[in-house]
Amino acid sequence: MTELDFIDQLKALATHPAARGLADDAAVLPFGRHKLVMTHDMLLEDVHFLSSADPADVAWKLVAVNLSDLAAKGAKPLGILMGYSRTDDDAWDTAFIRGLKEAISHFCVPLLGGDTVSAGTDGKRTLALTAFGEAKGHIIPARCGAEPGHSIYVTGTIGDAWAGLQIASGKAHAEDIETSAALLKAHNRPDPKLDDGRALSSLVSTMMDVSDGLLLDASRIASASGVNLEIDLDQLPLSQSFKTVFGEGEEARMSAATGGDDYQLLLTASPETVLPINLTQIGKCRPGSGVSLIQKGERVGLPETLGFVHA
Repeated sequence: MTELDFIDQLKALATHPAARGLADDAAVLPFGRHKLVMTHDMLLEDVHFLSSADPADVAWKLVAVNLSDLAAKGAKPLGILMGYSRTDDDAWDTAFIRGLKEAISHFCVPLLGGDTVSAGTDGKRTLALTAFGEAKGHIIPARCGAEPGHSIYVTGTIGDAWAGLQIASGKAHAEDIETSAALLKAHNRPDPKLDDGRALSSLVSTMMDVSDGLLLDASRIASASGVNLEIDLDQLPLSQSFKTVFGEGEEARMSAATGGDDYQLLLTASPETVLPINLTQIGKCRPGSGVSLIQKGERVGLPETLGFVHA
């Protein structure tokens, strides 16, 4: 059974309207005049973070990836609950708590509770977080809603976190310290686009965060909306740090498009919509299904994998 097969079986149980059919980034419940947005993400050692990673960075990332889901709903964070599996490494735990304190202070989100368990001396660390947020307005962005003719946009740059992972794992090297530091920061300490999400949420037809890879996440919008997302590789916004290390050819752009962990916002909107922040248009919604790629005006084939998928 694959992860998708398992989720399909869970969908039969998640019949409450707030679950959105398990086809979205978060659950949405009525909350007075507004909406309560809830999300839950997990990090597994040697899958989502390297064993050699700074525990303070791991704590930051655990908070940030959950808040990124709130950002995609235009929600303001209200609090978090954490699940933590301990080993016998007290120094690791102490450093993790330091990073957690930095994250909740930076994002102004309180830790409200959670649970701890023992993973044993040699167990892999499994970390989990549930985040709650408040979204105002009647329409909370989902993955469905894109229509043919709508434009596709992203915030920020794509590929920096993947590039940082290559450096952290010793697969690539940056010649200068500033370039290396910028890419490592993108990988270790992502910045959820909370302000951007709130500014955009009432204007977009779909919105989600880029976590598993731009192409894979675009395919999820395509599937939910029943359209084709045609993405122009030449329009992908790459940082100067990324280009310094990996260039900007087709291979580099494909790596950026599939690498994941960007935690930028991917969205669609009518081309007539005036959007209040700087975005990069990377393509168009077309009739059809799935994702397609063009470069220099010509159709190019999709890579073997569109992004990160659990087995």
